[in-house]
Amino acid sequence: MSNITFHSGENIPLEMHKVRIIQKLNLPPVETRLTAMQEAGFNTFLLKNEDVFMDMLTDSGVNAMSDRQQAAMLMADDSYAGSATFTRLEEKLTDIFGTQYFLPTHQGRACENIIAQSYVTKDSIVPMNYHFTTTKAHITLNGGHVEEIFIDEALNLTSDCLFKGNLDTAKLTQLIVDKGADNIAFVRMEAGTNLIGGQPFSLQNMRDVKAICEQHQLLLVLDASLLADNLYFIKEREEACKDMTIREITRELADLSDIIYFSARKLGFARGGGICTNSKEAYERMREYITLYEGFLTYGGMSVREMEAITVGLEETMDEEMINQGPQFIEYMNTALQKRGIPVVTPAGGLGCHINASEFLPHLKQSEYPAGALAAAIYIASGARGMERGTMSEQRDENGVEPLAHMELVRLAMPRRVFTLSQVKYVIDRITWLYENRDMIGGLTFSEEPKVLRFFFGRLQATTNWPEQLATQFRNDFKDSL
Repeated sequence: MSNITFHSGENIPLEMHKVRIIQKLNLPPVETRLTAMQEAGFNTFLLKNEDVFMDMLTDSGVNAMSDRQQAAMLMADDSYAGSATFTRLEEKLTDIFGTQYFLPTHQGRACENIIAQSYVTKDSIVPMNYHFTTTKAHITLNGGHVEEIFIDEALNLTSDCLFKGNLDTAKLTQLIVDKGADNIAFVRMEAGTNLIGGQPFSLQNMRDVKAICEQHQLLLVLDASLLADNLYFIKEREEACKDMTIREITRELADLSDIIYFSARKLGFARGGGICTNSKEAYERMREYITLYEGFLTYGGMSVREMEAITVGLEETMDEEMINQGPQFIEYMNTALQKRGIPVVTPAGGLGCHINASEFLPHLKQSEYPAGALAAAIYIASGARGMERGTMSEQRDENGVEPLAHMELVRLAMPRRVFTLSQVKYVIDRITWLYENRDMIGGLTFSEEPKVLRFFFGRLQATTNWPEQLATQFRNDFKDSL
């Protein structure tokens, strides 16, 4: 999306691509949406996609592929070992990251499992700028503990801080002093802190963290799954980086990292993942787990067709015109909701638009899962499926105590190059109506609660008949409209 000035004075993103393959959508009436939400146990993960109009649950594996990616899939080499497809992907990663070794996996959480099994020991500590659900689960399952050492501004939902994803270097230094470097498995930086609104870290912060890691001989691990957004924000917001190319920023971040892992469902716009490093010792330590859990070293559980698409997608990630649609569409949606008084996380981050459910529904306690309730209400009102990012996404400790999340967010993901502006405007319209009727929305309680990653497949029920009342109000207000 180029920087275009409209004669009308409007400030809207302009797509620098055209749509050549389409997929028909279905918008069920509100009565059908209510029934679908009830049958899904008020968990948007359990909705059938045939009942979803706009799938804003995630950007994982649902980004649009380019024509070049589609064409590349026809070149795939199906050889079990020595595949030319693997060689092309490996060479592209070396070209972009400058890394010598590559371990393929079927997706990002497989990387987390392998890294955790390789480095996390009982009672070891993993400091990070913020946790992600599956990352934390793998570390915990291997006996370790997560220490989040984000900057104070990170939890300020309405802020003008441009890099709320920064790791607090003073806290990191103090943690090393208090706990001892020998008790730290590695330091993790997440490019685009998923659970606090897709907020980026700066290149300078990564440099500062690396200096501390080198001083204490600690590994620095980069989760590059949301790297594309973070690259855009570094170039757009970090003054010292404005004249750097996306490729130059990428290479410096890679040079600062001892291990890089990524979900290609996000980075690369296809289904797969991998671990990159220049350390032969790290490569050999993790290598045996690939063949144990994923597959042979030249495919790692991935389809070779997807690997060809990832190779092209990684190169396209170096093009600013390709990676800026997500952040710019998200910023447009954020701004439009703000103008209507709807509380959102600011500044706009990557991955999606994040609504502050605690402020949207101040009458609900966190134990009533306001973010989960709001996600369900948004679906009933619009057919758009978002994701709860709050207390539901936490899990109980060994004593059964439920930790309350730092914030209650509903994430409306913006898959890259998928939605049109009119579709985004539709969701804005329905959320505006919902905000005007927010007092009707009640809480949720678990009816089936898994012990691990409960937000994926747990089932809930409404504490009152508020979903039925909401659907009735919608029908009264919109009459014959869907």
